[in-house]
Order: sequence, then structure tokens, then C-alpha cells
Amino acid sequence: MPRTVITFGTFDVFHVGHLRVLERAAALGDRLVVGVSADALNERKKGRVPVFSERERLAIVGALKVVDEVFVEESLEQKRDYILEHGADVLVMGDDWAGRFDELGDVCEVVYLERTPAISTTAIIEHIADL
Repeated sequence: MPRTVITFGTFDVFHVGHLRVLERAAALGDRLVVGVSADALNERKKGRVPVFSERERLAIVGALKVVDEVFVEESLEQKRDYILEHGADVLVMGDDWAGRFDELGDVCEVVYLERTPAISTTAIIEHIADL
């Protein structure tokens, strides 16, 4: 039986850390579905609009070989609905979210992956602003 993996993120200013987490998530199953945070969700969550628009981020993530499907994530509180809608067997999140989604273990396996050390979208944006 094929395993569907689902993960979520903003994926703004796409970098190698994003690529590595998506590759590692894809390796946990046969099909990778990615929810890309809506511009409005990102603004609520991080207090700023993304550098790249929702549409651009969907195109970037959707173009990756390891990604089978992308969609817009409108709300953090709808994770259960997204998992069920896409038939996901595994939810993958970064370890900065560790424990936050454990209650979803009743509908799928929940895996928290370690983030790529020393790589941060915020740090990249701040570095560029300082140039």
C-alpha cells in the first residue's frame, strides 16, 4: 500500500534547508503532499508578509522532483482536515514544532525532523537587508 506523506511550511526565500527537509519527508513514503502557508497565514503567524507571494512559493515548491502535490494552507488549526483530505499516512514537521501536533497521531504517524543547522529564512532576509 503506498504511503502518503504531508508536510507544511512557508518556504519563503527558498534555500537548501527547505530542500533537505522536503527530501527527507519524501523518503518516508511514496507520495509527498506539501501545504504552503497562505500569505495571510504567514502574516498572522510571523508578523510579516512573505518576500515571495503565495503563488510564487506554490510554483517553486511544486516544481521540485520530490513533491507530488501542493496546496495552500489557510490555517494551522486545519491540519487534521488537510491530513484527511489528502489521505496522508505520515505528517512531517520540523522539530521546532515538536509535540505541537502529537494529537494527530490518531489519524496518521507524526514525525518531527531536525532542522538544517545554521540555516534560517529570517537570518537570510536580515543578512540581505544589511548588505
